[in-house]
Parts: sequence; structure tokens; C-alpha cells
Amino acid sequence: MAVKFNLRLCLQLMDRGISLNTISKQYHISKHTSSKTKHRMEVLQFDVSTIDQYSDDELGKLFFPEMYESENIYLAVDYDYVHKELSKPGVNLKLLWKEYCLSAKDGKYPVSYSKYCRGYAQHVERHNYTNHIEHKPGIRTEIDWSGPTMHYMVPSTGELVKVYLFVASLPFSQYSYVEPTKDMKINTWINCNKHMFECFGGSTVRIVCDNLKTGVVSHPKEGEIILTDMYSDFWYFFLT
Repeated sequence: MAVKFNLRLCLQLMDRGISLNTISKQYHISKHTSSKTKHRMEVLQFDVSTIDQYSDDELGKLFFPEMYESENIYLAVDYDYVHKELSKPGVNLKLLWKEYCLSAKDGKYPVSYSKYCRGYAQHVERHNYTNHIEHKPGIRTEIDWSGPTMHYMVPSTGELVKVYLFVASLPFSQYSYVEPTKDMKINTWINCNKHMFECFGGSTVRIVCDNLKTGVVSHPKEGEIILTDMYSDFWYFFLT
């Protein structure tokens, strides 16, 4: 296990005569750790002028060998492989951890599931990965009123007219349809849906309209979204 603080910086500050209290407060290193580092620096008679000859890993093993010895009994996790496998349908961290446990041999032990998950989360953060969501073509369209209202100006009067944006998106292709409207009433909403189908040239298997008040009565935690009667009738007429 690598040292969890900036050992190189800590040694350089100590060599400059910076007090342990200052190092602890300004660089968020516990007093126990800074004192232990100072003691081992003196025992080893470490010459800080030679510090560039050591990698961070080599410095850690020199000053805190016990941390690396305990880590050697555990089988290393290939988080690049984990991230790649998670993009496949039906694969999750629990399944990959069980697979990893079965691969442990030659006196190596698997890390716990919680540590496995923490390690993956750190790997994702370190590499700025984003969650991978698998979309299939023709399956769903996501629709909603989008963001803050906008305005347009009537050239002849200078009047500002408020408009709302109806937005529909096909997640697989990221192809979108946008229509400005003067209100968010149910008739307007249904017309926007009709225009969307005409633009796309058809409908996907599912239309996801989430929690908008225009066409949805309620969205229970369990079960299907309940549509308004008028919106439900539109679907029945348009899709049959």
C-alpha cells in the first residue's frame, strides 16, 4: 500500500527546518505521522540532497517498509480490466469481485468487497472516467420541457415574448428535436409530441417523459407512470 501523504515534500520541509506543527497544519499531515517521519529520517541519517534519486515508491519503502510488507499478501486488482468489463451488459462490481476472488492463488489473498469497490472508485476519479450507459437504437426517446424560459422580441413593437422549449432526444444517436412554444398546456404538449414523431419519421419502443406535470398524473416509486387521460388517448390513437 503506497504512503498516503506527500512524503517527499514532508522530508524537504523538515530539512529546511520547518516545525512539525507547521507541517501538520498546512499540509494536512497528522502530528503522529510527521513525528514518525522525522524520527526515521534521523535513524536512517537520510540525506535530503539525494532525494531526487528515489521514486515516490522507493521513498515509501525506505521509510515505511511495514506498509508495503502487509500489502504484498493481497492479490493486486486490475482496475483497467474492471472498468472495461463494466461496459458489458449484465456485468457489475459484485460479479467481477467474485471472479477476482477465484483467481487468487500462490499464497495471495483477495481484498474485501468494500475495499475492491473503494479502489475502483478511486481509479475512476484518478482517470476522470464517467459512468458508461449502454443505449440501443430504436428503444427510447426522452422528452421534457427544458431548462429556464427564453424570450424573443417582436420586431414591430419591441415586446419580449416568453417561450418554453420542448426537447426530445434519442440517447443512442443523440439526435434531438427542439420546438419553442408559448405555453406548456396539454394541447401544446401533444402537438409537440406529434411534430416530434413527424420529424423522427416514427416512434421508438418507449417514450420517457419522467415527472413533468403536463402529461403525467403521478410517477410512483414502484410501477408505471400514470398519464393524463388526454395524453393517454393521444398515445392510443397515434401508435395504433
